[in-house]
Amino acid sequence: MTAPAPQAFPGAAGVLGTAGLQAAAVAAGLAVSASASWPETDSDAEVSPLPGFIDSLFSPLIAEVAGRALSRRDRGCPRDQAAPDGTVIAIVLVTARGDVASAAQVAARVDAGRRVPPLHFFQSVPNAVAGYLAARWQLTGPVVCVSGIRAAMDAAALLIEDADADEALIVSVDLGLTGGAGDRAAAVIVTGPTGRPEAERHGPEGAA
Repeated sequence: MTAPAPQAFPGAAGVLGTAGLQAAAVAAGLAVSASASWPETDSDAEVSPLPGFIDSLFSPLIAEVAGRALSRRDRGCPRDQAAPDGTVIAIVLVTARGDVASAAQVAARVDAGRRVPPLHFFQSVPNAVAGYLAARWQLTGPVVCVSGIRAAMDAAALLIEDADADEALIVSVDLGLTGGAGDRAAAVIVTGPTGRPEAERHGPEGAA
């Protein structure tokens, strides 16, 4: 029997909710240890601003759902350290459109002959917020950005299989096209289905 296709959030192209991301992870042979989404409850009315990122909810949404998932991974961890045990966590961002809000702001300013704020160039690269996450949560794994859910799961599985990471934080986000309506994001943290021996996870004893 063919499994039903994971469902996307309405209004956001290609963005899966946590149930959809979990289903995609399981289909890729990965185990999910934590998940999060935006919005989750009625109290999720406004996304908290993210220092250094302006005029767009793209990066704040990523930071919000990633932070929720990392906090749920191990509630005994320090507040801003997701893996104090040395676990290597990769970051895999998946977005079909990228930061369309920033792109629209830049285009409008260029058309009007106005100065473009330097931060717009910085945040126009989706991986910019991944650097923020890595620094805040002390994530030491590779960073990958792709445009599709299947590619994201394949990338996470390959990183874990090749021992480049022990776990992967996968974040799916895209903005709605009508003034914030339909902005959605979701995140899961995945591991290999059975894990790897401790020596393989952290390298041979005595290795640099």
